[in-house]
Amino acid sequence: MPSFTRTRLAQRVRGVAKCFLLFPLVLYLLYISTASINFSGFVTKFSSMDRCSLESGKNLSLDNSFDAGLNLMARSDVQTCTYWRAPIIWEEMFDPQFYDEMHKKQGSSVALTVFAVGRYLDAYLSDFLNSSERFFMVGLPVTYYVFTDFPEKVPKLNLPADRSLKVIRVEKQARWQDVSMMRMKTISDFIRSDIGRRCTHVFCFDVDQVFNGRFGSEALGDSVALLHAYYYRLPKVMFTYDRNPRSKAFLNTGDFYYHAAVFGGKCESVKAMVDACYQGIMEDKKNNVEALWHDESHLNKYLWVHKPSRVLSPEYCWDPLIGNSSDIRVQRLLWRQKQYQELRTP
Repeated sequence: MPSFTRTRLAQRVRGVAKCFLLFPLVLYLLYISTASINFSGFVTKFSSMDRCSLESGKNLSLDNSFDAGLNLMARSDVQTCTYWRAPIIWEEMFDPQFYDEMHKKQGSSVALTVFAVGRYLDAYLSDFLNSSERFFMVGLPVTYYVFTDFPEKVPKLNLPADRSLKVIRVEKQARWQDVSMMRMKTISDFIRSDIGRRCTHVFCFDVDQVFNGRFGSEALGDSVALLHAYYYRLPKVMFTYDRNPRSKAFLNTGDFYYHAAVFGGKCESVKAMVDACYQGIMEDKKNNVEALWHDESHLNKYLWVHKPSRVLSPEYCWDPLIGNSSDIRVQRLLWRQKQYQELRTP
């Protein structure tokens, strides 16, 4: 599923310009120029990030008992918890070996869902799957669910006994936007019929990404959201929520801007999340409305009303085009170079 990248920045800027004054737009353009010019100090001055008010992980609304050991003071440069006392996971806050051992004892198992439809399969799927075997939930049982219109083209993986691959045929939609939105119903259907019987947790990924570092059990929680790499340091006035009151995704303000390229949690929580998003999408269709950023807009609306119990930092989905950032000490998942003109052409 395509993610928001430099190719789509022009579209985002046009949407922002309709709603906001010149100053936020200028600030936004400065921010995306950080790959070549360092405006990070200027942008940080206007950052929407707060500081965690909790002194200890024991004060969190614990997603699980393991989180009591999170070192919320390990990173003074970033926000490590939310005002509703959920952790925001950054490098140096957790002991990876401890989390792995605890989740093994608890019997955690993970489903990974990914959609590779049309030319996206050839362009991205092989690297995505092979890199996931190196870095995703290593040591835990994992089942890959690949949804595609060409099952015969899915690459074979040499998997250990506790990891497996399931390939499911889906119909190709006329537009990539519909692929993105309709995945919500497909994920819900398979959580009910299969995933929920096999796994304790499920993570949903866009395919145009590659794992580059540990994406481990510290990311597991009841409901898990991801801070968008392009927005986590920007003021809230610049978040591109859907501001059309006719849409079910309408959101005037929120906590963070979440990226739909990665979301997850326990099976029952993810099912509730995707069911709500799908219902909103279908109601919009009845009213001849389409949310600004499709399923991502609906996801942001849901996570404003139903706060995630765990938030992942942009380490867990970083765009190399942003350039280096002192915040990002480990790049765990990277955006791939986008080829929209080639991949979306009928």
